[in-house]
Amino acid sequence: MKLFGSKILLMIIAIVGLTACSASFEEELEETKTAVESEFNNEADKTNNSNDDIEYRVPFGVEKEEETPNNILLKNGSRTYILFYNQHEDSGSKVVYESTLKQQPEWDANVTFEQDGDFGYLLVKKLAEDNYQIVTGVGGVKLTTESQNLKSDAVTMMEIANSVIVK
Repeated sequence: MKLFGSKILLMIIAIVGLTACSASFEEELEETKTAVESEFNNEADKTNNSNDDIEYRVPFGVEKEEETPNNILLKNGSRTYILFYNQHEDSGSKVVYESTLKQQPEWDANVTFEQDGDFGYLLVKKLAEDNYQIVTGVGGVKLTTESQNLKSDAVTMMEIANSVIVK
């Protein structure tokens, strides 16, 4: 009986220890919000890609895989980002954001940012343990992915969205 009680106590300590060591979804989400807002507020780096409608920047390691009207598929290793743009909407527009909310109204995080007439946003939906649907956008531009790396992918996506210049 004493051995059984010791095993249970050890399991409880292990579970509590593991829980305390890993960041909760709420903590990770708060860090992500702060980092994405910071990226939104930063001046965009110089563009390094373009098509007939837009110029945009892709960070090191991200490559253009496919392009269709108003959509560009970007790859970063095994991760795929979908870059959607509406060249008729400026960086202060809320049309793409509102359309995204109409398509899927339930999000675990719905955060908006405004600066100098620009409108940005971060949408996050937890799909499964450590897997998220992430949408970031600025005006008529949005990026979407599914990821296990909430903060790093959300920041990368905002960096790309923030860099888009409509021709």
